[in-house]
Amino acid sequence: MKHIRTIEALTAQGLAEHASHDDLQRVVEQFALRITPHVAAHLTNPAIARQYIPTTDELVITPDELADPIGDEVHTPVKGITHRYADRVLLKPTHTCAVYCRFCFRRETVGQAEQALTEAELQAALAYVQSHPEIWEVILSGGDPLVLSNRRLKVIVDALTATPHVEVLRLHTRVPVVDPARITTELITALKSRLATYVVIHINHADELTEAVKSALARLVDAGIPLLSQSVLLRGVNDSVETLTRLMRALVANRVKPYYLHQTDLAKGTGHFRVPLAEGQDLMRQMRGPVSGLCLPTYVLDIPGGHGKVPVGPNYVRAGTVVDPQGKTHEL
Repeated sequence: MKHIRTIEALTAQGLAEHASHDDLQRVVEQFALRITPHVAAHLTNPAIARQYIPTTDELVITPDELADPIGDEVHTPVKGITHRYADRVLLKPTHTCAVYCRFCFRRETVGQAEQALTEAELQAALAYVQSHPEIWEVILSGGDPLVLSNRRLKVIVDALTATPHVEVLRLHTRVPVVDPARITTELITALKSRLATYVVIHINHADELTEAVKSALARLVDAGIPLLSQSVLLRGVNDSVETLTRLMRALVANRVKPYYLHQTDLAKGTGHFRVPLAEGQDLMRQMRGPVSGLCLPTYVLDIPGGHGKVPVGPNYVRAGTVVDPQGKTHEL
């Protein structure tokens, strides 16, 4: 099976929405399409299919939706660097991903292979990190950093390792979930260094944890690389207590600590995925108590305009009282 990159390929496999070819073509001309063979083999599952198969719902763009919903651009001092918080930066060497999620907050920029950093641009981005001693952590993002070759990854890791004030390397990636065969001994070797290295996987439904994915995650953990997860709260994918609980428990059982549950960002054409904030808060409230604390991510909102990420979970303290997981009120 090959990567799915066109509406014709989706149609040939009976996976395209029942809509006109021209309308679906308009969608993929605006927002990139790519589905790995691993994911394609599981698209009969509605919760997986909804994340990757383009629909004409994406043509509905509301006035509050933005091309840059979390404000990357206003915090970009050098191409490839986002420096929003003092002690850490995003380093984005590529705009390519193994798959393109239909709700991606960078959907206006990913899929543009020509926007990958040139060698000179990469060196300029690394020089920025080297010249700012307050930077303690570097987060490789993109695009997806694990689509880079092992050689190119090692160049980046070696440069960061040689920067004394950098102590932590974090990689945000969908690859272990959508292309688990990519997690090889050679890749893991390229990531190993003196830096404390963490891999944060993007996963939204327990059914994405196939046996191949579980094995890929185990290879990383067994190599000494801690795993965290981030998920997006998505209408029609994981917007129930039962589904979220199953996902988070499955992650912990596979040695992945749930880290963030994101409120869906105001990216263009993603309104059909968005769950109201109050509903997300209620889901988190219902999980508190019945579900192990190990399984509870922090529910967060990235404030539009580049103002940063904040926790938006339910508030249990109210006017001198505290509410327990059963909803009963107690005086402080």
